[in-house]
Amino acid sequence: MVATAATSAFFPAISLSSDAGSKSTKFGSGSVNPGGSRLKSSSRGLQVKANAQAPSKINGTSVGLEGVKLDDDLTSPPPRTFINVLPDWSMLLAAITTIFLAAEKQWMMLDWKPRRPDMLIDSFGLGRIVQDGLVFRQNFSIRSYEIGADRTASIETLMNHLQETALNHVKTAGLLGDGFGSTPEMCKKNLIWVVAKMQVVVDRYPTWGDVVQVDTWVGASGKNGMRRDWLVRDCKTGETLTRASSVWVMMNKQTRKLSKIPGEVRGEIEPYFANSPPIVEEDGRKLTKLDDDSADYIRTGLTPRWSDLDVNQHVNNVKYIGWVLESAPLPILESHELSTMTLEYRRECGRDSVLQSLTAVSSAGISNLADAGDIECHHLLRLENGAEIVRGRTEWRPKHATNFGMVGQIPAGNT
Repeated sequence: MVATAATSAFFPAISLSSDAGSKSTKFGSGSVNPGGSRLKSSSRGLQVKANAQAPSKINGTSVGLEGVKLDDDLTSPPPRTFINVLPDWSMLLAAITTIFLAAEKQWMMLDWKPRRPDMLIDSFGLGRIVQDGLVFRQNFSIRSYEIGADRTASIETLMNHLQETALNHVKTAGLLGDGFGSTPEMCKKNLIWVVAKMQVVVDRYPTWGDVVQVDTWVGASGKNGMRRDWLVRDCKTGETLTRASSVWVMMNKQTRKLSKIPGEVRGEIEPYFANSPPIVEEDGRKLTKLDDDSADYIRTGLTPRWSDLDVNQHVNNVKYIGWVLESAPLPILESHELSTMTLEYRRECGRDSVLQSLTAVSSAGISNLADAGDIECHHLLRLENGAEIVRGRTEWRPKHATNFGMVGQIPAGNT
């Protein structure tokens, strides 16, 4: 049908009389007089002047109107030949191309491919708000450059995913100002968020090609803090991979001093607070302060690069984790994997800082790792002048061990 319409637009039908010598041809109730130049309509008496000549012969048959008288003000066109009545092939080709392109577009829009059970929606998007508007959810695919020597994602990879979802949560909720995670009211008052404490429990590390689902939400922490929790699960199986809980406080961007949460800022963020306990139970044990005598391993000369700074001109908190683990002994890294981590951030460091990383291994030591089982380490990241940057404690389990922790739950609600 489409082809017929396109063809008829470029090949007008020519009606020939059965009697080639006929002097008149009737169209409906009107008539055409071959000897004159006017057409008379019986319905309204309209008069139409002919201003064109038909070809005299087509395939040896005489057709057209003879003796048509043209208006004096019109130039008589040249006699039309068989070549002149051929269609404009470029226009015909364009019409056919348009038809095929439209058909192809409609075909591609059809969802004719069967959906596999493992096909995921929003695998690489910016995520979405779920759980009655209190939880932000985003999926990540583990890339080849995010895995380490163990063929699993590194702890830094997981921490970067947590940070990314936190920022996208603020953006999707419409609270992102012109700062790095700051709300509009925070920007007016030159306030930024800084992490004060971080607790992470890793049940299993994902590997290359896995797609993980990260849920995050916020809640109150005391009078002048905000808690942010994360739950990382395997998209395909729903298995819990990582749980993390953190406490954030505000700092003045200009004075670099901690600040209370202003009432205007509290009014922006409190509607998004979830009334739920921390997903990682608070570890009340005091973190040990290390020095040159109590540390077993010391790594010196650590300096931040320009790429280690964020838009607030301080070192990204994920970078601190890498520095903390710089002094972890190689035998532990080879035979064990990080299972839990607790960090307390004491102060920030700038791009000109020179740091030292100190690690002390638990009393079990590393002399007999085959029988050591779980190992606990204490860490300190400090400036060369002794000022503390981060205190930490880590626990390590033998690699390839099945050691799953408590399955965390996100705040109640409908997805």
